[in-house]
Amino acid sequence: MDLPKQTRAQKPPWLRRSLPRRNDSRAIHALIRKNRLHTVCEEALCPNRGECFSRGTATFLILGSVCTRNCRFCAIAHGKPAPPDPKEPGRVAGAAREMGLDYLVVTSVTRDDLHDGGASHFTETILAIRNDSPKADVEILIPDFQGDHRALSSVISARPDVLNHNIETVPRLYPAVRPEASYRRSLALLESAKKESPAMPVKSGLMLGLGETSEEISRTLSDLAHAGCDIVTLGQYLQPSKRNLPVERFVPPHEFDEWRETALGMGFAGVVSGPLVRSSYKAGELYNIYYHRNQEQKMQKGKAIPCCSR
Repeated sequence: MDLPKQTRAQKPPWLRRSLPRRNDSRAIHALIRKNRLHTVCEEALCPNRGECFSRGTATFLILGSVCTRNCRFCAIAHGKPAPPDPKEPGRVAGAAREMGLDYLVVTSVTRDDLHDGGASHFTETILAIRNDSPKADVEILIPDFQGDHRALSSVISARPDVLNHNIETVPRLYPAVRPEASYRRSLALLESAKKESPAMPVKSGLMLGLGETSEEISRTLSDLAHAGCDIVTLGQYLQPSKRNLPVERFVPPHEFDEWRETALGMGFAGVVSGPLVRSSYKAGELYNIYYHRNQEQKMQKGKAIPCCSR
């Protein structure tokens, strides 16, 4: 059922940004069109799409552009999707190679109509990228696969460099924001991923401004930390259309800074928090921070262990 029509709140100054010159992103648009691909940047009306395109990066959206769920915050179309395109993994890999990417993010619409939720398509896409761009790091942003552990395991077996699944909001707001999803199911997926592959960074993201309280944000971050999540992103929810949920509050930048410090204090290895942050925004930079911190910690632990005398 459609939400009642409403007027979108005017954005505060910290959310207004100038668009990059069209020529800066034209090549990326042309490449995406040539390979008959989709990006979450465009389908979800991401506010950073102009910046990312101008920097030569994009988040690939596989399994079509129609979702089987109708989350109230999301601009992606919902309905009955077409069958998966078996040639799509190769086209994603080809586009990544042509763009010269050393870090790329692959996500998908939710495909509850498929027996494995689209997990095998993720696996094939990762393997195709590995074949074409063996030095590239691959982050995947997956749906919940309806809690199917075998589907999750099959994706992990392809050895992505980062596994991301967004918790999106606090549990109280799930019925209004994600009525077909489950907070506990998403937490269980993140926990299962970390247990199955402890060395693989597990990541999640949270939107603010939907009516959550500070206590609920803190509790959700704590839940993510206990589930084994290594990296977390926090950003402002923006209403993409009149059909979507309205913004309850625009969170000022200083509060995002405070949440970053709170999350780091809980033990997260990497945190990006800001009004325009999205889960795949500057994902490569965040992964590098996590990777180098991990290496430093290993070195420090190594120095603390005395060498055996022979």
